[in-house]
Amino acid sequence: MKIGERVKNMIKSWLDIRPAQGQLFLINENMDFQANCIRNKIWYRGDSKELAEFYGQLQNSADTFWGAAQTADIRMKKSHSGLPKLIVKTIINTVMTDYSGDDVEDEYWKQVNKENEFDNKMLKSLLADLLHIGDGAIKINYDVNISDKAILEWVEGSKIDFKYRRGRLVELVFKSYHEENNTTYMLEEHYGYGYITYKLLKDDKEVPLKTVKVLEKLENISFDKSVMWAIPIMLNESAKYKGRGESIFEGKYDSFDSFDEIISQWLEAVRAGRAIKYIPENMIPRDPETGELLINSNPFDNKFITPEANMSENNKNQIEIQQAEIPTENYLQSYITFLDLCLQGIISPSTLGIDTKKLDNAEAQREKEKTTLYTRGLIIDTLVDFIPKVINTVLKSRAQMEKKPTPEDIEISLKFGEYNNPSFEAQVETVGKGRQQGIMSIEASVEELYGDSKDEKWKLEEIARLKAEQGIVNIEEPAVNFDAEMQVEEDATDTDVTTTKKEPEVKVQKDKKD
Repeated sequence: MKIGERVKNMIKSWLDIRPAQGQLFLINENMDFQANCIRNKIWYRGDSKELAEFYGQLQNSADTFWGAAQTADIRMKKSHSGLPKLIVKTIINTVMTDYSGDDVEDEYWKQVNKENEFDNKMLKSLLADLLHIGDGAIKINYDVNISDKAILEWVEGSKIDFKYRRGRLVELVFKSYHEENNTTYMLEEHYGYGYITYKLLKDDKEVPLKTVKVLEKLENISFDKSVMWAIPIMLNESAKYKGRGESIFEGKYDSFDSFDEIISQWLEAVRAGRAIKYIPENMIPRDPETGELLINSNPFDNKFITPEANMSENNKNQIEIQQAEIPTENYLQSYITFLDLCLQGIISPSTLGIDTKKLDNAEAQREKEKTTLYTRGLIIDTLVDFIPKVINTVLKSRAQMEKKPTPEDIEISLKFGEYNNPSFEAQVETVGKGRQQGIMSIEASVEELYGDSKDEKWKLEEIARLKAEQGIVNIEEPAVNFDAEMQVEEDATDTDVTTTKKEPEVKVQKDKKD
């Protein structure tokens, strides 16, 4: 064996791979779920002063636009775009505009729906909180002093604790604060399967409910253990807070902050770019009668004393106007870039009425418009699951209050119309191509363009108008006449004879031609 081979074998025998040593990583969360809810509320409210105050108190926020302290001599006005609130309200409109309610015929639910304004006011408030907080729940109560029907209360997620056991939700704890004799108490309402219990706390210590006068009549109740008189809802589960919902603002805070910085800088540049007039002393307008300076004259005054000529060297008797150049294109590019970061995965710019086609092609714009449809679809799917649960729970709670057997769930369908794509031109282009290629009928094209925005009568009339303009005539397909068919079978012999007579005539004609 050669020396080189011996060395190689020795190296092989010495080779030893050791696993990496485990390391401990400590990451301190900047805020808990409650603080995160407060941040989301501040962004949703859209008040620039509140944003500055919040980020001024937030740890490790000095490097953010809203958290940075300003030098006294070079202060800049911080402006807020209002984009987060606009996003939430626009998404709500895309969902609720086409919502026509449920198909439940139960008279009791119709009354509960009307008294609680469930289909209108409550659902809109629910969606607003759901989108920027992340979760929440509707609780069911009965109070004969208010109504003999079920009372529905929507509570946002920041006022609820979700309790799980083995990954399953077992209880919701609703928290509210009450003042009595200049002392603040916290009421906990525990909603679980088959029970509702109440606890009044002062400094984390339980005190009697009668301590607060408005709560003295509250009593614990129990009912069928298969039912919980509270129905939670969430769009997506949070990646940071296990078992809780996720706001649509999650992961967008830095983008919102930078977007406001761009707007504020742009505004500051506009202010700094105001025209400045330099007027020689001998050219300041004077009153022709008194000779006094007309410093406060309006821009339309044109009667002045003729000034004396400036005799100094290299000087001109003229008014100079200087104005700084504003890099508008640079600001616009930055504006569009960070706007896109803010909206990605949530809503398309065209839905908000923002035209960005100048910086993007039409095909890319049509693809971005799908984002709105995805978000709307997610919300509708969530409501389709949530609202029937609310209705069935209300009907079950009524039966339990009346000491009747708990009814089974009923099938419920919700009426959501088809969302009209904001880019009508893109739809027309797509439908037009389908018609040209012969893969789409007039009926299908009209349905695709107008959907539920027009009634069936109008769409039928439009189809008829289009066919008339294009010279298309509707020909009814001949119906099968079974009586005539039977007659043909009976006269089959006569038909054969007639056919036989004609065949020789055809053959004779062919022979003559030959």
